[in-house]
Amino acid sequence: MEKLDTNISEEGRSCHLSEHYKQIYLSLTYSIIFVLGLPLNGAVLWLSWRQTKRWGCATIYLANLMVADLLYISTLPFLIVTYSLDDTWPFGELLCKLVRFLFYANLYSSVLLLTCISVHRFLGVCHPLRSLPYRTRRHALLGAAATWAVVVIQLLPTLIFSHTDDIDGQMICYDSTSADHFDKFFVYSMVLMLSSFVLPSLVILVCYSLMVRSLATPVETLTRVGGTARAKSIRTILLVCGLFTLCFVPFHVSRSLYFTLRFLSSDNCQLLTVVSLAYKLKDHLPLEPQKSPRVPNPHQSLLYDSALGTTSPSQNH
Repeated sequence: MEKLDTNISEEGRSCHLSEHYKQIYLSLTYSIIFVLGLPLNGAVLWLSWRQTKRWGCATIYLANLMVADLLYISTLPFLIVTYSLDDTWPFGELLCKLVRFLFYANLYSSVLLLTCISVHRFLGVCHPLRSLPYRTRRHALLGAAATWAVVVIQLLPTLIFSHTDDIDGQMICYDSTSADHFDKFFVYSMVLMLSSFVLPSLVILVCYSLMVRSLATPVETLTRVGGTARAKSIRTILLVCGLFTLCFVPFHVSRSLYFTLRFLSSDNCQLLTVVSLAYKLKDHLPLEPQKSPRVPNPHQSLLYDSALGTTSPSQNH
C-alpha cells in the first residue's frame, strides 16, 4: 500500500518492484478472511460469554485472543476497498493510522497472550502444587491486562510513523513510513521485534521444552493410561510449537530481511523482488493459520495434570 516501498528508484536505486498482484490476490484473500473470520470469532466469543458461568484462565486468554482477532478483522473492509482501488486510500489519515495500529496490536498481543498460556501450562505441568496460588483467574486477568498495556505502549510510535501521502496524485497509506523517516522506523521495528517476538518466543520455547522433559521423565508408579496421556501431551506440545513457528517466524524473517535490505540501500533487484513478495504476501496472512494451535482447551490442563498424577482445582484453570 505504500509506493515508496515498491518504487526503489525514488530512493536512489534503479529497482521498480511491481505489486499489481495485490489488487486481485489480497482483495480476494481479505474478503474470504473477513467473511469467515468475523462470524467464527464472534461465535466463539459469544459462546464463551453465554455458556461459561465462571471464566477460568484458559477462557480468559481465549476471549482476549478472540477480541484481538475481531479488532483486526474489523479493519479488513478498509483494506479490501483500498487494494481493489490499486492501493488508493480514500479513508483519511486517522483511519490509516488506526488500521496499521490494529494490525500490529493483533499480531503482538497474540504472541504475548500465547506466552502467558505457555507459562501457565508450564507451571501446571512442572510445578503443579507450588504454582497453585499463581494459576488463578485473578492472575490471568492481570496477565491479559498487562499484555494489552505493553502492546499499546510499544505500538504508540506506529501512530506517528504511519500516515497518508499524495504520490503522483494518488493518496496512499504507509504500512511502515515514508522514506524520510525510514531509518528511524527501521531501528524501532527491530527493537519491537526483539521485545515482542524474539524474547516471548524464547520464553515459549523454554517453557514447552521443560514441559516435554518433565512429561518424558519415567515414573515408576505411572499407569498405562497415564503414560498414554503423557505421550499425547507431548505430541500436542510439539504440534503447538511447530504451528507457532510456521505462523510467526516466516513473517518476521521476511519482514526483517526486507527492511534490512531497504535500510542498507541494496541494489540487488532480484533479491529485493523475492523478499518483497515474500514479506508482502506473508504480511497479510500472519495470523489466520494459528487459530487451532492457539485456542486454549479448558480441559487440556486436566490432561497435563492427569499425566502427572495430580489434579488441580478447577477454579485455577
